[in-house]
Amino acid sequence: MSPDLKARLLVQARSEGFAKCRITTPDAVPGIAARLADFVDAGYHGQMAWMAERMNWRGDPAALWPKARSIVMLAEPYTPETDPLDVLQHPDRGAVSVYAQGRDYHDVVKKRLKRLGRWLIEAGGGAPEIKVFVDTAPVMEKPLGQAAGLGWQGKHTNLLARDLGNWFFLGAIFTTAELPPDAPEEEKCGSCTACLDICPTDAFPAPFRLDARRCISYLTIEYKGPVPEDLRERMGNRIYGCDDCLAVCPWNKFARTGRDAKLAARDDLVAPDLAELAKLDDAGFRKRFSGSPIKRIGRDRFIRNVLYAIGNSGLTRLIPSARALVEDPDETVRDAARWAIGRLHKV
Repeated sequence: MSPDLKARLLVQARSEGFAKCRITTPDAVPGIAARLADFVDAGYHGQMAWMAERMNWRGDPAALWPKARSIVMLAEPYTPETDPLDVLQHPDRGAVSVYAQGRDYHDVVKKRLKRLGRWLIEAGGGAPEIKVFVDTAPVMEKPLGQAAGLGWQGKHTNLLARDLGNWFFLGAIFTTAELPPDAPEEEKCGSCTACLDICPTDAFPAPFRLDARRCISYLTIEYKGPVPEDLRERMGNRIYGCDDCLAVCPWNKFARTGRDAKLAARDDLVAPDLAELAKLDDAGFRKRFSGSPIKRIGRDRFIRNVLYAIGNSGLTRLIPSARALVEDPDETVRDAARWAIGRLHKV
C-alpha cells in the first residue's frame, strides 16, 4: 500500500465535500460493548428492539466485518442558516428537526461515501475492499468518530467538534486497507450543562446518558402508538425530532455551513402550518414528503405528532383541524385528536 495513500485520501474526501476525515481501527473502542449493554439493560432503548438484537455487531466493529483493518470516519455538515428554536415561539407551526428539512441524508451521504470508497479501491491498486455505512447499519458511529478524532461525544451524547459544532452527519467506510490511525479526541464540555438544562422532557438521567424513552426525537420518530400523556404536553409543537440540545451548544459558534444543496432546508419544512398538515391523507403525505426522511414514519404517526402539537398550541381556532380526525381509521390518530380537542377546550 502506498505510504501517502492516507494523505491523498484526506484530499479526496475534501474534494467530495466532506468537512473532515479521520481514521481509526475496529479495535479502538473496546468499552462500547459494555456501555451499550448498560443502556439496553436500563431499558433506555425503549421500542428500538434492533439495538438489543444486534448488540454483538454494534458493540464490536471487528465482529461486523472481521476483514476490516481501518475505519474511515467522515463528517458532513448540515448547519442551519437560522436559529432552529425560533419556530417554538409560533404554536400554529410545526417544528421539524433541521436534519430532516432537506433531502434524506442517508441517500445523499451514502452516494458520496461510495464515490470516495471507489476512489480508495482504485488508489490502492484494486486491492482494498470496502463497506460503507450511514446510520442504518449496526455501527456505533459516534464512539468511532471520537476514536478517530473527528470530535467527542458531548453530555447530550451527540458528537461535537471544536471546528464543526454539532451539526454534522457521520459516515463510515470500513476497509481492508491498512491506514495510519489518528489520535482520539478528548472530551471538552467542561462544566457546561446547557444541553442538559434545556431538554423539555428531562431525557438525560446524567451527563453523557440518554433515556430515549423520554427523548422527543425518539417519541416523534421511533415510538409507535399513543405517547404517554405526561410527555405529550412537553413535546410542544415539535412534530419530527427535536434540536434543543444541539441548538444551545456553545461550540456551534465554530460550525461550518453545509455545502451540499441537496441537504438545504425546503421552505415548506422549516415551519409548516399545522392546520395544513392535519389535512394530509396517506397519498398526500407520501407526495409531500417524497425524498424526505420524514416519509419513513408513515402518515399515521406523523399526524399523531401534528395533533399533539395542535393540542399544545393553545389556539382554539385549530379545534376544527383536530375534530376532522376524530373518526380517522387509525386508533392512535383518533386518540390524539380527542386529546387535542380536550386540551384546547380547557384554554
